[in-house]
Amino acid sequence: MRTRLLKAAFILCAAAGAAAVRAAIPTYGVEVIHTYPHDPTAYTEGLFYLDGYLYESTGLEQHSSIRKVKLETGAVLQKLDIPPQYFGEGIVNWNRRLISLTWKSHIGFIFDLATFKRQRQFRYDGEGWALTQDGKQILMSDGTPQIRFINPQTLKETGRITVTLDGKPVRNVNELEWVKGEIYANVWQTDWILRIDPHDGRVVGLINLAGLLRPSDRIPGQTDVLNGIAYDAKGDRLFVTGKNWPKLFEIRLRRVGDAEPGSR
Repeated sequence: MRTRLLKAAFILCAAAGAAAVRAAIPTYGVEVIHTYPHDPTAYTEGLFYLDGYLYESTGLEQHSSIRKVKLETGAVLQKLDIPPQYFGEGIVNWNRRLISLTWKSHIGFIFDLATFKRQRQFRYDGEGWALTQDGKQILMSDGTPQIRFINPQTLKETGRITVTLDGKPVRNVNELEWVKGEIYANVWQTDWILRIDPHDGRVVGLINLAGLLRPSDRIPGQTDVLNGIAYDAKGDRLFVTGKNWPKLFEIRLRRVGDAEPGSR
């Protein structure tokens, strides 16, 4: 399991630091629009929405999978188990293909999006954490402050940006989603999502999801951290969940100071 903790560059829970950050960067709470069921055994690593369905990847050796899920019920309509030696990570769709990462194996897989039939595999340096795409290229996180840009045809790296908050690099950038020209990113082991400028990596907004999942919904020893962002561009709907969470939430952002986050 990952053991690195966040460094001082992203200690948002400290009162003085959080106040200083909020003064400089817009901070958002959320209003919950709808709550959907989510498989509490799914250790969510990657998530995206496409044509009315969620596609989800789960992690842990011997338990990793890729799933097609019915949003409204949480029912798993299609499932592919990843070979047991791999720790499944992020996924993304591209041109009727589904591309997936593994954590430390330096190996990714390409599947047919409709059938989940494996087509081939590819290699990359470093760890694999998350994937998204902007319609032109694929974006990849690796747990460092850097986000890689990947050619979707060759799957070769074409460039990088460094994610910075107030000029300082942010580590543990995890699950990614492309939303209205920005990169949204979970920060592993926190309740925060970053809004990132894709041109230079600057954090231009902070989304606070602390308390989203109620204590009564948590199972001791099972429910893990926030992770998983999906965006329905046609419906302008934003979804979030977490590792082994029993719920998935459709949320709307509310800027702190402009409007208070709604209650569930």
